[in-house]
Amino acid sequence: MTNRQSASEQIIGEVTSWPGIEAGPGKRGEYAFKFRGREIGHLHGDRAAHFSFPKDVWAELKEQGRIGYHPVFPDSPGPAARGIETDDDISDVIALLRLNYDRLVVRLGSLRET
Repeated sequence: MTNRQSASEQIIGEVTSWPGIEAGPGKRGEYAFKFRGREIGHLHGDRAAHFSFPKDVWAELKEQGRIGYHPVFPDSPGPAARGIETDDDISDVIALLRLNYDRLVVRLGSLRET
């Protein structure tokens, strides 16, 4: 018997290892990741991840097939969703969260070591 981690456990383990990330449950059952109080994305269990991207980034990611429309905002570029079914999905959810994280680090500055 193996002790394979669930998709959300794998994603949470990786993303919470990044400097400055705070994570925890939200008000609507999601598990959110934040950097300096700004959300980089959130999980809905092991089945889906939601993000928000600038419209140009969103369009490129959508064209690549990496994201789809957010179910609450259908046909609106910016809010995005990604299903989680395979190991490749897990890796790409982490990469998409990292994309938002890196954008915020550039914009807000990295955390200084104390």
